[in-house]
Amino acid sequence: MTALPLQKRTQWTARWLQLAMAVLMAWTAATGSAWAQGFATRAKQAILIEADTGSVLFQHNADELMHPASMSKLMTLVMVFKAVRSGRLKLEDEITMSVNAWRNGGAPSGTSAMMVPVGEAVTVSELLQGIIVQSGNDASIAIAEALAGTEEAFAELMTRHAREIGLKTSTFKNATGLHHPEHLMTARELALLANHIIREYPEFYPMFAQPDFRYRRHRFINRNPLLNTDLGVDGLKTGYIKEGGYGMIASAKQGNRRLIVVVNGLDTAAARREEAAKLLEWGFRGFSEFRLFDEGEVVGRARVWGGDQFYLPLTGDNGGVSVLLPRSAANQRLKAEIVYESPLKAPIRKGEPVAKLRVTTTWNTTSEVPLYAAEDVAKAGPMRRGLDTLAYMAFRWIP
Repeated sequence: MTALPLQKRTQWTARWLQLAMAVLMAWTAATGSAWAQGFATRAKQAILIEADTGSVLFQHNADELMHPASMSKLMTLVMVFKAVRSGRLKLEDEITMSVNAWRNGGAPSGTSAMMVPVGEAVTVSELLQGIIVQSGNDASIAIAEALAGTEEAFAELMTRHAREIGLKTSTFKNATGLHHPEHLMTARELALLANHIIREYPEFYPMFAQPDFRYRRHRFINRNPLLNTDLGVDGLKTGYIKEGGYGMIASAKQGNRRLIVVVNGLDTAAARREEAAKLLEWGFRGFSEFRLFDEGEVVGRARVWGGDQFYLPLTGDNGGVSVLLPRSAANQRLKAEIVYESPLKAPIRKGEPVAKLRVTTTWNTTSEVPLYAAEDVAKAGPMRRGLDTLAYMAFRWIP
């Protein structure tokens, strides 16, 4: 970890959800290599994030709604993982391939399929492998029908659960990712969805690295072209429809760092492979952790409503505050903001996570770390709370 010398200056604003602090000037040694430069991509939409912290290392049209194709099958899989964990489904349960699933997602559809014959019983475990390894549309529709009766009803459940896990704009109209004008996601929310799977369903995640899957007389090879490369890729999904182009969402781990990349809108399968690989390599080689504040050092103060004090000092965790930044931050202007749900409400206990420090570089990379209450704030009496309410209504917490 590199120590980063700073000049700190506090700037207060009246923004509703955030309190801005500090404009930081950083001086570090330039590497003099291509890794010190910003990244350009051929993808129409792209994002690269660090999984543990959610730091955004690169983004290009990351909030633009796009056709995700089979990458949206990650949401289908989340619904299955959730059902298995709850006991609603068991991996050994059998599901019969319906005429509808066979016709619209199987061999007659001319799309990627697990090639299950109509009327054939298939286990949930086999269907999961058929979706993950082969991107089987028949498998996706069959499991949607088993869980919700119809694919349309299943898509509604997908959209509802997406909101529950923080995907605010994604809308699902089918279980496959086949073209529907309203079946849309963003690159950012695809990355968040992948990270959700990695964090919440670790027992299922190794399936994404499965090299092949045998079903009946078929041997399906995993469609992820970055598996078994020296990048450390161990998931997740490719996708293509003509309306959205070629896309990929991949996750790779090197050492203790895991990165997640999403690219979409490329012209060829080779281009999506190259762009995803370049972004991952750039992310692993071009970024390091920099310390901004030492252990116990106050990062800033947040306004408190209804407490025995107006402002709460904020600190990092026991190791201080470190953020992921480009290795060459020479002459970059770093903007830091304290972000929290305003106002904080008493009582607050020391050590409680109450805010985030968001640091943005001139390359538009964004790193976030949690901030914690540095001391207890007790709940104030009725008169103090009433005065705070008046202050909020009149001034919106402008200090």
